[in-house]
Amino acid sequence: MPKRILEGQVVSTKTDKTVTVLVERRFMHPIYKKYVKRSKRYAAHDAGNACQQGQRVRIVECAPISKTKRWTVLAEDAS
Repeated sequence: MPKRILEGQVVSTKTDKTVTVLVERRFMHPIYKKYVKRSKRYAAHDAGNACQQGQRVRIVECAPISKTKRWTVLAEDAS
């Protein structure tokens, strides 16, 4: 089974080797037929502390690293 890859924005880098990534998704409401935005925060492992706040990153599923970390930073975009 392939691992999920999500893209989001880094909102916190306060913890060591961990970044908090805000991922937004859009979907059409089944009754009202309007697009709705939902967001969720994920704790992702950043081994080199390379990510900065506000940066767009991609995260990939991995084995549990801690109580809340189940994601790893895959690549940083240039923006």
